[in-house]
Amino acid sequence: MPVAVVDSTLQLAVAERVEPADGVAVLTLRHPEGADLPVWAPGAHIDLLLADGLTRQYSLCGHPAEAATWRIAVLREPAGRGGSAFVHDTLTPGTPVRVRGPRNRFALEPAPRYRFVAGGIGITPILPMLAAAEAAGADWTLLYGGRTRTSMAFVDELACYGSRVTIAPHDETGLLDLTAHLGDAPSDTLVYCCGPGPLLDAAAAAWPHETLRTERFQPAAADGDGEDGAEPRSAFELVLARSGRTLSVPADASILETVRSAGVEVLYSCAEGTCGTCETDVLEGVPDHRDTVLTPAERAVGDTMMICVSRCAGERLVLDL
Repeated sequence: MPVAVVDSTLQLAVAERVEPADGVAVLTLRHPEGADLPVWAPGAHIDLLLADGLTRQYSLCGHPAEAATWRIAVLREPAGRGGSAFVHDTLTPGTPVRVRGPRNRFALEPAPRYRFVAGGIGITPILPMLAAAEAAGADWTLLYGGRTRTSMAFVDELACYGSRVTIAPHDETGLLDLTAHLGDAPSDTLVYCCGPGPLLDAAAAAWPHETLRTERFQPAAADGDGEDGAEPRSAFELVLARSGRTLSVPADASILETVRSAGVEVLYSCAEGTCGTCETDVLEGVPDHRDTVLTPAERAVGDTMMICVSRCAGERLVLDL
């Protein structure tokens, strides 16, 4: 897999913009001098650094072999926080845009067979995965749902795969039949699912195996008895190994907030535990994982954490900062 370029910022420009579905803008980005862009693999996303401090993550949905361009698709979210509206209202052909990345926490792992599930704009990271699975000669199928057929992007592109793809608009077929899509697959099948939270929860119920891979656009609902639904927070000692500093993380602040208040610059973006930008190596201590990025196996190892939401399960944590 290509090494993720997590800290490079590029000045690109919108080369092309199309709207293939209701409320969806597909942008092709290019270097203004025509230079090749950093390599990426299916599942990767980039950060758009927009005006007024807005940073938003969008999955790359073109083909990794197209070195001169990146393609993203952005759904206008009327109830969003302004990022999608800025993209839709401002980014037209010729408009410059700052980009950071790519980064990949949803990588396509080698497997003899796959089952893909996409809901709405969740088709974006899945699209290049299909091409990779097809090129590898894998056995795969896709179940793709959305509100209406006209709201579902890339339906025309998917037609080339024939019966391997099932298009299931909610107003025509109702809820996605995950049991039918996943039920007859061998347990070693890798299942990739991206879309709204309820779809991911349903996929986890229909496929209770460690071979499920998901990517969330929003944080999952937490369980527990804390005020925010998570386990109650407590203060702990934080040691920054590289800088030799020791900080106290109070109960009402995150690690990210604490280190930034101390003048330590770290990469971050969503601050919700969904994008993976702030992932940091753990040198000592036990993390209290509260993100939706790491797999159960990665959490069990405990050598990395998302410092925007995760905390310490004990009294002391040493990070590679």
